[in-house]
Amino acid sequence: MNACRGCGMPNLQRVLDLGQVPAADDFPRMTDPVRDDEISHFLAMDMCTECGLAQLADDDTTLAEPRGIEPQALEEQAAEAVRRVRESGRLRGATVREYGSPHGGTWLPLLAEHGFTPYDGPADIVIDSLGIMHDPDQRAAFAERAAATAPDGLLLLHFHTLSTIVRLAQWNALRHGHFAYYSAAALIRLLDAAGMRAVEAWTFDLYGGTVLLAAVHGRGIPGGSVQRVVVDEAGAVDPSAVRGLQHAADDHARSLRTWLEDETRSGHRVYAYGAASRAVALFHLAGIDRTLVTAVADAAPGKQGRRMPGTDVPIISPEELVSADPDRVVLTLPDLLPEVRRRYPALAGRWRVDGPGAWSPSRRERLDAR
Repeated sequence: MNACRGCGMPNLQRVLDLGQVPAADDFPRMTDPVRDDEISHFLAMDMCTECGLAQLADDDTTLAEPRGIEPQALEEQAAEAVRRVRESGRLRGATVREYGSPHGGTWLPLLAEHGFTPYDGPADIVIDSLGIMHDPDQRAAFAERAAATAPDGLLLLHFHTLSTIVRLAQWNALRHGHFAYYSAAALIRLLDAAGMRAVEAWTFDLYGGTVLLAAVHGRGIPGGSVQRVVVDEAGAVDPSAVRGLQHAADDHARSLRTWLEDETRSGHRVYAYGAASRAVALFHLAGIDRTLVTAVADAAPGKQGRRMPGTDVPIISPEELVSADPDRVVLTLPDLLPEVRRRYPALAGRWRVDGPGAWSPSRRERLDAR
């Protein structure tokens, strides 16, 4: 049994097991044949009964994902986050240090507008937006960010909450390279171990629910807004609730395949948009190939000309998608809906937003009416 990535204790429980799946960050070239060993990477989530940290059980993959294009929704959320921190009076100092994320994007230009200069040493403001979860050694990652924060500085951690993942049945948030899934309570414990105290929290609608948490050096009782997040999450982040993701994964894959088979029998040509890592396990579990989804469009040039891992489904450009004039387009990233509707008006009425429960018979008529 592995030790917890946060507290080091061996008290881990298996809460989600997706079996052997393709690596979520390795998109082979379209000319490369699909190999049996592509589908050979164990994917499961454990939860520590000692500190409450949900975490990736193991990862034998090597990071290879082409850097993605930052969605507009993420850009807008970053600007709103900086505005809220500034209005709180906590945006003080002159130096900033940012820990990046493989998902793209940076807050540095936003901080530059307020007079902050990037600095490699201990900085007045340290930013980590969706980055720290990619570190396999969580305890060391928090210690590193604490050391990077000046004595009177502020550490800002933006994360997709475990309570959101459970509440919205977002089982496909589990993927290789994502080593931790945080509740506010677990995050408070990790910060405390690094000698820091959570003082304020702001919530956002991105991905169904994210939190920006501010921390300072020193230990003590978390701030009131932080405590409110902990209370709001109660019941959604215990192991019994998290285990519900297993049923969500099985039902999602089964119902999506049924929908795709129905569309194919009806003579409809189905494409998808968003060659996202979160879609890799879903495509595998649903047994999707080119007979069901002709191609997946993605705006990232580094993914175009490749294929979805473990499948023969090619990745094309958005322009090729529009030219193909598809009957249906499955949107794998719901937060992109406003952006793609605006950018590709020719596809109006053809979008089908993916998500757990989206493909059940009771919801198909409503989805088709969008």
